[in-house]
Amino acid sequence: MSPPPERVPAPRRWSGIRAQLLLLLVPGVALMLAIDSWSDHRYRTTVFESAYDEALLEPLSVLNDNVRIDARGEVDLAVPFAVQAMFASVPALHKHLHVGLTLLDRDTGAAQAERTLMGEDDLPAPPVGATGAPPPASFGAVRDSRIVFYTASYRGYPVRVASLQRDLQDAAGRRYRLRVEAAESTGRRVDARETSLRRELRQDLPMLAVTALLVWFGISWALRPLKRLRASLRQRPAHDLQPLDASGVPYEVAPLVDAVNHHIADHRQVLDEQGRFLADASHQLRTPLAIMMTQAGYAMREQDPEILRETLRAIIAQLERSQRLTDQLLTMAHASRAMDDADPAPLADLNAVAREVVLQYLPLAHAKNQDLGWVDIRGEDAQDNAAVGVPAAPVHAHPAELHEALANLVHNAINHTPANGSITVAVRIDGDRAVAEVSDSGPGISPQRREASFERFRRGAPEVVGAARGSGLGLAIARAYARRNGGDIVLADADQGSAGGTGLCARLLLPLAAAH
Repeated sequence: MSPPPERVPAPRRWSGIRAQLLLLLVPGVALMLAIDSWSDHRYRTTVFESAYDEALLEPLSVLNDNVRIDARGEVDLAVPFAVQAMFASVPALHKHLHVGLTLLDRDTGAAQAERTLMGEDDLPAPPVGATGAPPPASFGAVRDSRIVFYTASYRGYPVRVASLQRDLQDAAGRRYRLRVEAAESTGRRVDARETSLRRELRQDLPMLAVTALLVWFGISWALRPLKRLRASLRQRPAHDLQPLDASGVPYEVAPLVDAVNHHIADHRQVLDEQGRFLADASHQLRTPLAIMMTQAGYAMREQDPEILRETLRAIIAQLERSQRLTDQLLTMAHASRAMDDADPAPLADLNAVAREVVLQYLPLAHAKNQDLGWVDIRGEDAQDNAAVGVPAAPVHAHPAELHEALANLVHNAINHTPANGSITVAVRIDGDRAVAEVSDSGPGISPQRREASFERFRRGAPEVVGAARGSGLGLAIARAYARRNGGDIVLADADQGSAGGTGLCARLLLPLAAAH
């Protein structure tokens, strides 16, 4: 009983395309909206601050315009109530005004004690080092004046203060320093900023939710073809190997579907070849088995010992052919398997492998009165132990598989070459390839039938009288092993045949290994 198939763990939900896109897009959109909201909020805050600061400048401008100093040093502040009324019209929890005048020493310029002309005299002074900026054009041509805006704490609550400072001079030449201040609590500013922020959030949060929903539905819509493809695959019978329909899938997924279709086509081809192989093998094995069953039944009824021995010899011969066919079938099954890329082929010497094959088949060739010759790539005088360890024809291949490929070529040549014929095995270098040739003087194969002779159970050459009937697998096995090792086998005229034919030359071609 075969073990149950290994259960493939289901992919985690958050590893899917939809989840990954959502994890990428939604936080990104949220971050961009947050940055945009913060930028808008800061811009509005700046606008609010500028507007409130502009409101503080109005009483400063009026007070500055209405301060006069006569020749006696008397100060004339004509419109304090109008200024206070205007200042009171600006809504704020706490509002304060202050006008102070300081006499400066004529020689040293040192300031004496400040005299408060109006309002609170304890408003916070400008920060140390604050230089301020010139007043706006609405103040008129005011020389040596600076306006400073600053935030401070006054009587336990924060206030925003605008302070104007400029120098005055009376008719007697005395110099004064005028300081006009307007302050208000920052509650309205804070409320405006918070209201703006809340309004921004009320606008952006629904936008974020709508964007997330659009992204979700957009991704779901884009993945619908993949869902349909998955559903069609699940509904398919196990034996259905038709290609997938790539017409409805997204452009980016089409290469994946094409790759799956290519894999399906390869799998279908393998199954078709296996089916043909099994059909051919069962047909080839069924015939000798039926013959042996008939011969065995005949032997059971035979009384003559001599005829019985003759029948048994026929059964033994049929068993030998069946054993040869079975061995060939197993070899063909092995040769048809794909090479494992993780197992690199070793370095082999095609010349040494071909020499071993020739020595192996010399007795069979002599038994059939055939001349089996060998042409060494190293020359006629090469010794068996010459250049030990240095391949004469280096190739990257498995020596056992090269041996099997060449053995099938030599065995075919022996089977199809008549008595007193000749067979020559030679190895040579042709450019970037190593070539092993098996040439015979048999009847050969016509060019139109050569490619078909590589098919299983196809006999390309005419049978030679007295030769054992072949299985039709020799050339197929040889080519399968050659291609497993990156090479191929081609057939050509040998140009050494007798009057009965031109002969056949089977060439095993392999890429030459780079010199190390």
